[in-house]
Amino acid sequence: MNITDLFDLKTKTAIVTGASRGLGHAMALGLAKAGANVIAADLLDVNVTVDDIKRLGHDSFGIKVDVSKSTDIEKMVRQAVKQFGRIDILVNNAGIVRQASVESMKEKDWDDVIRVNLKGEFLCAQEVGKQMIKQQTGRIINIASVAGLFGSAGSAAYSASKAGIILMTKTLAVEWAKYNINVNAICPGVIVTAMTDSYLKDPGFQQMIKTRVPLARPGVPEELVGTVIYLSSRASEYMTGHALVIDGGWTAGL
Repeated sequence: MNITDLFDLKTKTAIVTGASRGLGHAMALGLAKAGANVIAADLLDVNVTVDDIKRLGHDSFGIKVDVSKSTDIEKMVRQAVKQFGRIDILVNNAGIVRQASVESMKEKDWDDVIRVNLKGEFLCAQEVGKQMIKQQTGRIINIASVAGLFGSAGSAAYSASKAGIILMTKTLAVEWAKYNINVNAICPGVIVTAMTDSYLKDPGFQQMIKTRVPLARPGVPEELVGTVIYLSSRASEYMTGHALVIDGGWTAGL
């Protein structure tokens, strides 16, 4: 087997949640460029992502999904299996953030973050996992965050959700290894997306990046694509239960 074959995703089918923009859009296109057919799922309009994938010559369709609703996820899985016959890859990317100090955080904001970020990734993994168990193979990639590795003022709900994703990833890896399902997580640092736009405009936050991140800059979504392809491919067959940190060296100095 040559090196390119290790990363080839031809004949594979992938689902990417939160695929309308930012990380999800970049990862969906990256999987398509590696050969996969991609289902783009989001509450927002995914037409741009689907059109971009089809221009690459790969099959794709979009579906509106609230990842906190099991009925939406069941419909997504049914449609994916109906069209492509199987699901080989799930990129669990959909997420939200609500910033507030602990004493001022509204209960609804806490519930929304945990419901979308943690419950949503669990429900998607659970339903897609059932199909992968039938197939006796699959790859699940959960998008966590460096916020799940250390405390940060104003992000109690977000950090709790991302820390939960990391431990959920390890548990799923232990439970599903017998089905040849590999489950890993990615922990990005600060990436330039619509979610981080307001922070990156703050001079204080910009200075924090320059002083605490060894590479002295935020990342861009395309810098996660290689890792997603690696975790989706034969190149990572013996890796499961791991959380890969991609943060410009931020956590290396903690």
